[in-house]
Amino acid sequence: MTIKAFCFNPFYENTYIVYEDSREAWIFDPGCSNQSEEEEIIIFIKEKNLIVKKVLLTHAHIDHILGLDFICRYFNLYPEMHELEKQVLDSAKQISLMYGISYTAPSNKVMYIVDNQALRLSNSNILSIWTPGHSPGSLCYYFEKSNFLIGGDVLFEGSIGRTDLPGGDYNTLIHTIKTRLYPLGNEVVVYPGHGGLTTIGQEKLTNPFLN
Repeated sequence: MTIKAFCFNPFYENTYIVYEDSREAWIFDPGCSNQSEEEEIIIFIKEKNLIVKKVLLTHAHIDHILGLDFICRYFNLYPEMHELEKQVLDSAKQISLMYGISYTAPSNKVMYIVDNQALRLSNSNILSIWTPGHSPGSLCYYFEKSNFLIGGDVLFEGSIGRTDLPGGDYNTLIHTIKTRLYPLGNEVVVYPGHGGLTTIGQEKLTNPFLN
């Protein structure tokens, strides 16, 4: 299992491509916001000869979906996310105007993922985990065999996702982290939506929001 991270758009958002030796690949949170960033991700995919099978969202805040329409059209895919993020996705055009950012809503229909849904990337099992608090339909994706988590904006190194946006709630987010992520184990590596990697164990010990 290999993970490639890209840092895209003015919000320094992390987009991830996860792929197996079989060349099957999934894209998480496509934040590419201009032609240069779009070319960067496509060049990588072509160089590695990857077969992109899914595009999944941890959540639908504007910084995580700026490249969603492009990726879905390029690979003829449907965006997949939790149903509670539909309201967030539908508001993205208005939010983009507030920030003065160009955004095109995805034209393909949306497919929904539920809590504790078993997904499979080639030979790897992935579990979807509903993690509200930052956004109502936030999902984390736990790769059981490789022991890592695509975490979106739930848990960061030394911080947590902001809770002042519509649908966010501080107490819900803290409860989510402690009841949904802590049980996965201290050694789980977290790939967050912004910034560098961390582990659940490190954040248990040092994160000021959790102690």
